[in-house]
Parts: sequence; C-alpha cells; structure tokens
Amino acid sequence: MKNFGLDIWSDDNFIIKGDTVKINHANQPSLLQITQEIREKGYKGPLLLRFPHLIQKQISTLFSTFEEAKKEFGYRGNFHAVFPLKVNQFPNFIHALIDVSQHYDYGLEAGSKAELIIAITKTPLGAPITVNGFKDKEMISLCFIAAKMGHNITVTIEGLGELETIIEVNEEFNKDSDIPVSPKIGARIRLHSSGIGIWAKSGGYTSKFGLTSTELLEAYGMLKQHKLLDRLWMIHFHIGSQMGDIAPLKKALREAGNIYAELKRRGADSLTAINIGGGLAVEYSQHGSSIERNYSLREFANDVVYLMQEIAKRKGVEEPDIFTESGRYIAASHSVLIAPVLELFSQEYHKKALRLKEKNPPLVQELHDLFNTINRKNAREYLHDALDHMESLLTLFDLGYIDLEDRSNTEILVNLIIKKAISLLRNEGSGELKKLQDRIQERYLVNFSLFQSLPDFWGLAQQFPVMPLDRLDTTPTNPASIWDITCDSDGEIGFNRELPLYLHDIDVSKEEYFLAFFLTGAYQEVLGMQHNLFTHPTECVINFNQDGSYSIDDLIEAQNLMDVLDDLDYDTGIIDKALKYQIEESNLISQEEKRELLGKLYLYLSENSYLKTIQAQNEQGQAK
Repeated sequence: MKNFGLDIWSDDNFIIKGDTVKINHANQPSLLQITQEIREKGYKGPLLLRFPHLIQKQISTLFSTFEEAKKEFGYRGNFHAVFPLKVNQFPNFIHALIDVSQHYDYGLEAGSKAELIIAITKTPLGAPITVNGFKDKEMISLCFIAAKMGHNITVTIEGLGELETIIEVNEEFNKDSDIPVSPKIGARIRLHSSGIGIWAKSGGYTSKFGLTSTELLEAYGMLKQHKLLDRLWMIHFHIGSQMGDIAPLKKALREAGNIYAELKRRGADSLTAINIGGGLAVEYSQHGSSIERNYSLREFANDVVYLMQEIAKRKGVEEPDIFTESGRYIAASHSVLIAPVLELFSQEYHKKALRLKEKNPPLVQELHDLFNTINRKNAREYLHDALDHMESLLTLFDLGYIDLEDRSNTEILVNLIIKKAISLLRNEGSGELKKLQDRIQERYLVNFSLFQSLPDFWGLAQQFPVMPLDRLDTTPTNPASIWDITCDSDGEIGFNRELPLYLHDIDVSKEEYFLAFFLTGAYQEVLGMQHNLFTHPTECVINFNQDGSYSIDDLIEAQNLMDVLDDLDYDTGIIDKALKYQIEESNLISQEEKRELLGKLYLYLSENSYLKTIQAQNEQGQAK
C-alpha cells in the first residue's frame, strides 16, 4: 500500500511532505499541526475536522463537469443539484455547505419534517428544495407554506395516497386565495432497473418507493382532473447509494427517459425535469486491487447527458433539465476524524520482555540463537525451524517439562523471529508470509468509538482510508488491527491480509501517535450511535484565509457525562443530588475528604466519556 493509498482515494486533497500528511491547499498546513494546536487548548479526545473548501471543490466539480458535458453534446436542458440532508444534518456542515454553494443555485433535499424545516430556513429563496419520502398531511402542508414563502419547492409523490392529500391540501390553502400558490409536484417512478451491491433494493419492482406504470397513469389522470397537471414538472428515480458500476445507471436512465417522453407526449406539458437521485460513488479504497468505482465523474455526466438527449430526440420532446441528489460525493471528503493511540497490546512480545534464565531448555536456547542470527539468506529456513520448535515447546509445557517463564520466552522469541522473517522476505509476498502476519499483528487501542464515528464499517463493512499523521518518512512494519474503546468486541477494524494496514512501532508512554480516518463526512455522523454512551467527538471547522493561513472556527466540544445522560431523559438533577448525598452520608470518609471528593466528582462530570491519553495525564501532572 504505497503512501497509504493516497493516490487512489484522496483526489489530491491531501499530500505527504517530509514525514507528515498535509492539506493540499493554501499554505499546506499539516494535520498534525492543526491537531496539536487544538489539543493545546485542552481538547484531548478524538477530533473531527471539517474543511469547507473541500465541500466547495466537490460542488464546483460536479457543476462544471455537467456544464462541460452539456457543451460537448449541445444539450439544451439545465443542470441542477440538491444536497440530501439525510447524509449529514450537522449545523457546522450545513452552514458551510450553504455558504460555499451560494453561486451555484444549490439547494437541499428533505425526507422528514425536521429536515424540511432545515431546508426551508437554510435554502436561499429561488434555490431548489425537493421533498422525498413518506409524507402526511402536516408535512405536505409545510410544503405549501414554503411555496407561499417564495421557495422553489418540489413535493415528490411516493404513492397515490400522497397525491390525494396534496389535492386536499391544495383545496384548503388556495380556495379563498387571490393568487393560488402551490409547490411543484414530482413523481417518483418505480423502475424495473435496479442497482447492484448493498443498496440494490433501492431500485426494481420490489423497491420501497415509487409509482408503478399503472399508478403513474392513474396519478396523471388525478392531476388532470383536479387541474394540477401544470404543477407536474419532475419525475424522479433512485437506484441506490454508492453505485460502483455505471451500467445499472445507464439502464435506469433509458427507462426513466422513455417514461418522461411518454408523459410529455401524453400532454404533461409542464414536465421538464428528470431527477436521477443520488448514488454517485466515492472511492474509499486504499488498495489498487479493490477499487470501488469503475467510472469517472466525467463519464457519469457524459452518460446522463447523452442518454437524455438521445431519447428526447428519438421521441420528439424537449430535453429535460437534469437534477441530481448526490450527497455522499459532496460530503464524504470534507471531514477527517483524528484520534490518538492509547496503547499497543502486543508490547509483551518485545525483546525487553524476555525472561531468559542462566540455563534455558535447549529448544528455548535454540530459538534465542535463531533470533540473533537470522538474515536474508536463512530467513525462511529459520522461520520454519522456529514454528516447529514452538509446537514442541508448547507440548512440553502441557506435559509439565517446562515452566511458565519458558513458555513466555517461547512466545516472544517466535513472534520476534516471525517479524524479522517477514521484514527480510517482504518482497516475496508469498501466501505463507501473508498468513503469518495474522499471528504478529499489532493491536492499536485508539481513543474513539467505532460505533459513534464509523458506523458503516460496523454495519456494512465499509472500508475507510486510515493513516498516521506523521513518521511518514519511515516505512511502517507492524501489521495493524485497530481497537476502539467501547466495551464491545465488534469495536475493531481487524487486520485484513488482502487489504493490509501497516503502522509504526511506537512507545505511547513517551510520544503520541495519531491516526486519521478519512472520507467520514457522509452518513457516519448522523448514523453514529451512543453505544456505551460515547458522544460525538469534539469538532471544528478549518477555514482558510486569503493569505493562505487557516483559522480554527466553530469549535463544538464533545458532550460531558451529564449532558449525555440528559439526552437519554435521565433527570440529571436527581442524579446530581444522589451522588452528593451518597458522599455526604458515607461513614468511610472524613468531612475534609468529602469536600475533596465532591470537587473531583464535579470535575469528572464536566468531562466527556473519551479517555485521557498518557501524554495528557503527564501534562496535567506537570501543571499541578
């Protein structure tokens, strides 16, 4: 994995210079520099860094690529886009998104009442709002209110029952109005075409959303009957998130394009747009052997424009405006999770842990000699000898012929020999060596919750790029698995010999070692769960100034213990009183000690659930 796959997944957003990873923008500050600056302010847990310039880059690239495709094919329809709020609703992200997209007429998509309120209050007037998902009368009424405010809002029909409600609400809102105003109407179509992979069920006849052909014709008749056909202006489809293969999209585009043309020819004159949904994939892989996307953005845009134009020409209808709701593509790259390593769990297999005696069992002594004399020429032979000796020595332990210290020395020496052999033979890449890496993998305990910050890894086995912030001028040699600090065995990113991660051998009692997890900006925050009551990491926005310098803005500290309990509807006032009462009523401590314990207790209650690093503890001790 050359440079931790930076050339595969980073899109030139990050670069390695010297021994650190840097932001490839403005004055190119290092992530380590930013991290240390924040930690010096007293924030010691995991950090989430947001980079608005990367949001702007994605939006700009999306719009410019579609404009180039339109120009190349002479396409007469317009291109529009909205961001689906379900991907990331956090204020620091949404505020940055709206700020950097103001020149693109970029809007928001809502799938619930709460999201709709965000869309109404944050989307500039005139920029599009689309409303998807199941809706009741109250939600549809909110859409009518937004339209009367002047918003360019489209309500997507997911079923005939929703259309009946739209007709009912339209009558209520406009029966006495001098100027009837209603939202635009879109119709989600249930395509025969489906996606592939985890989200394949988003399309096809068994999909959760959309109108069948029969229902679409019935909806057309209802709109015409109630004089709302002039409000139907969009058809919408979505065949799944993270579409790694372009072929299913092309099939879906042909199907949707023909449905659009048929409705136009039937008399839906106001129908002028096709919303192709989301699904534009992000490349998460760090390895060339496991690329997740088989197309470029340019190919994606060209296929959409060309196929829509081809169908429109063949059917003799005008070319539709093209809408996208790509959220992952816009949001994923903008945030980086950074967390310190707390401990290496295989430190007992270091040479310093040996407990050799003046006279050792012959096989233990031979292992020690193998370790001291192994070289490139004899590495494979010595490796096999060491593995054979270990089996013999473990059998001798079971029979009572060697003691626990001899067994410990056996385990350490064999582990050290395997490490040396793999290092010496690293260019051979044999299956035998790959299997042995599982036995010597180093387990890094990292100060974060996988369930809170990377839930898609746990739930979907989605890989995320991982790399250390520094020491990048030194080749890492430890096959690494990553453990989080939750009390759950699933909180682990295990070592994968087919997609290996190697990290550095470090002593965390003397120096800090930070890992960065990239492409975490889509879904991870909003799906993150408070497993073990670990809260959202401390977050901040990194803005770049015109002179190339950066500022750390909008810092939101992770919730403290009492705030987390309050979120779960515990009465924190009662908890506070109970803690105080139990200390005051205890017969085991003096009055002076009670005051001291109360002070410590309230200090701890003001902290979050994440652990303090050893380095941080040392700093606190020096401060005292």
